Amino acid sequence: MRLAAFLVSLASPGLIFAFQPPSRIHANIDATHTFSLAGNTRPVLARAQDQGAVDPALALPRITLHLAMTASQKAELLQFVAGQQTPASPHWHQWLTPEQYADQFGANAADIQKIVAWLQGLGFSNIEVARSRTWISFSGTAAQAESAFQTPIHRYLVNGQTHYANATAPILPKDLDGMVESIRGLHDFHPRPRGIKPGSAIKAHFTSSISGNHFLVPDDWATIYDVKPLYANGIDGTGIKIAIPGQSDIALSDIEAFRSAAGLSKNDPQVILSGPDPGTSSGDESESDLDIEWAGGIAKNATIVFVNSMDAFGSATYAVDNNVAPVLSITYGNCEQDLGTAEINTLTSLFLQANTQGMTVLAASGDQGAADCENSGATTASQGLAVDVPAAIPYVTGLGGTEFSEGSGTYWSSTNDANSGSALSYIPEIAWNDTSEDDELSATGGGKSTVFTKPTWQTGNGVPYDGARDVPDLAFAASPDHDGFLICSAGSCVNGFRMTNEDLNVIGGTSASAPSFAAVVALLNQQTGDRQGNINVALYALAS
Repeated sequence: MRLAAFLVSLASPGLIFAFQPPSRIHANIDATHTFSLAGNTRPVLARAQDQGAVDPALALPRITLHLAMTASQKAELLQFVAGQQTPASPHWHQWLTPEQYADQFGANAADIQKIVAWLQGLGFSNIEVARSRTWISFSGTAAQAESAFQTPIHRYLVNGQTHYANATAPILPKDLDGMVESIRGLHDFHPRPRGIKPGSAIKAHFTSSISGNHFLVPDDWATIYDVKPLYANGIDGTGIKIAIPGQSDIALSDIEAFRSAAGLSKNDPQVILSGPDPGTSSGDESESDLDIEWAGGIAKNATIVFVNSMDAFGSATYAVDNNVAPVLSITYGNCEQDLGTAEINTLTSLFLQANTQGMTVLAASGDQGAADCENSGATTASQGLAVDVPAAIPYVTGLGGTEFSEGSGTYWSSTNDANSGSALSYIPEIAWNDTSEDDELSATGGGKSTVFTKPTWQTGNGVPYDGARDVPDLAFAASPDHDGFLICSAGSCVNGFRMTNEDLNVIGGTSASAPSFAAVVALLNQQTGDRQGNINVALYALAS
C-alpha cells in the first residue's frame, strides 16, 4: 500500500502533488453506446399503483451519481480499514481526510471533469463534486432526467401515499460502466424515522407529580447507565462533535426548552442546510428533536451538528463527505428488501469512508421487531423477516431497544432532583416488546441480514453461527411505554416538560437508543483524545 505516500513533496519547496487513481474514461463520454444500471429501481414499485407520468417540468432538486471503486481499490480499502482497528498495524487509528480518501479510493480527477462536462451538456445545473470524489450531484427537471437516463418517471400510490420514481433502470453511456454505483434523486422515497410515541403520555411509566408514573430525562439515563462518574471527572463531551442527519427544519426554541427543563445550560446545535430547504414535517421534526436533545442531553457539553436536507441519507452523505464530526447518529432507515442493491451498496461505501475518517456511525435497528418492512402502525407481520439498513451494514453499530423490568425493586424516587431526574440506580432490562400492549408492532428491530455475511469480529456468547451479519450490536432503553423519553417539540414544553394542558411529550423506539449511545461514544472520544472509527471491533472483543 502507498498510503504513507499520499502526498509527495517534489524538489521545489512547497510544491506538493497528490497521487491520482488511474483514469477509467479515456475519451469524452459517448452516449451512443449504453448499458442498463441494474438495481436502481425501488422494489416497492412492484406492489404500487402506477398513476402515470409526472409533469415534465417537475423539479428534481438533487440527483446524485454515486461512483463505484475499482476492485483493487475496494480490496485495498478493506485492508486499510482493518489495519485502522488493529493495534499492531502501521495504520492503527491513522484517520484520513476526505481529500486523502479521494486520492486513494475516489475517482480520477480527470474522469470527474469528463462526467461534469457530460452533465453540463445535458443541461443540468447546480453541479457539485464531493470532496472525496465519490459522487456528483446536480439539479434538473423530470424531462431532463428522462431524456438523460432513458427512463420514464411516474407517480405511484404506495400505502395510501403518492410518490414519484423512475419506472425502469437508468440507461447510461457505456463509458460509465463500472464507474457508477447508483443514481439517487430520481424518486422521493425517503428513509423512515424510527422514533415512535405511545398512545397516551399517561400510559408511559421523571416521576410525575400528577400521575406518579415515570418518564426518562437525561439525568435518569446518566444514573441508570453509570455516566455520572464521568461527569465528576470532567468527561461531558466538551470539545467533541456529534452529527445528526435529518430531513425537516427544527425550532431552536424547542432544544432550548428541553435543556432548560432538564437542568442543562444552553447549548444550541449548529445547523447545516445541504441543498434545498425541506421545510417542516411534524414526524421528522420530532425525530430530529429527539436525536438532538438526547445526544446533547447525555454528552451535555458536546457540540451537536444538525445536517438538514430533503433526505436524511443525503444529510448523512454530506456529514461524511465534509467530515463534520467524529460521531454520526442516524435514526432513519428502510428494510433491506425495500432499498434495493444499488442503494445498499452506496450506503455501505459511504460508511466505509466514514470509518476511514475515524467516524463512528450509530444507527437505530427499527421498531417493528423482526419484521422491519412493515409500516408503522401495522398490527401483524405480513412482509416476512427483515432487518434495517443502515443498522445492518457492518461498518455501522446497530442499536436495539430494551425496557425496564423493576419487579419488586425500588428504583425510582417519589420526587425529582434539580435536573428533573428520579432514577436511583441501574434498573434490570428485558428486550423491548410492547406489541401485545399496544396492539401494533412495537418492539426492538433485529435479526439476520440477507445481504451482509458475518463480519470476522462478530463472535462471542449469544452470537448465532449463521454466517450472516446479525443486529443489533447493543441495546439500551427504548420503550415509549415503560419508560418513555421526554422531549420538547413543536412548542410542546411550556411549563418545564409540560404542555399547556399539563400533558407530557413522550417518545421512544430505537431512535432513542442511537443518540444515547452516540453520546457515550462522544464521551469516549473525549476521554481518549482520539476518534474511534468502527467501534464494533472493540465492542465484540470487550464482550468476549
